Amino acid sequence: MVLALAKIGNQYLLFGAAGLISLVAFVTLILVPALSSYGRIWEKATAGFLSLFVLFALVVVGVVVGLAFVYYYNDIVNLLHRI
Repeated sequence: MVLALAKIGNQYLLFGAAGLISLVAFVTLILVPALSSYGRIWEKATAGFLSLFVLFALVVVGVVVGLAFVYYYNDIVNLLHRI
C-alpha cells in the first residue's frame, strides 16, 4: 500500500487537498447556513439545490477561465513582454 501512494505525484496530492478544503469550506460556509435558514423541507431542498447550482456554475467558470488561460498562454506572455 505504501508503494501505491509513493507513485502519486505531489501535485495530485496538493490538488486533491485543495479540492477537499474547498469542498469543506463550501459546505460549512454556504450549504449549512442555507439549509438551516429554512424550516420546511421543500424550502431546504430548494436552498440546497440553488447552493449546489451556484457551486457548479463557479466550477464551470473556473474551468473555462483556466482553459482559456492555458490556450492563450503564449499570447498573454508576448503581450506582457511588450509592456
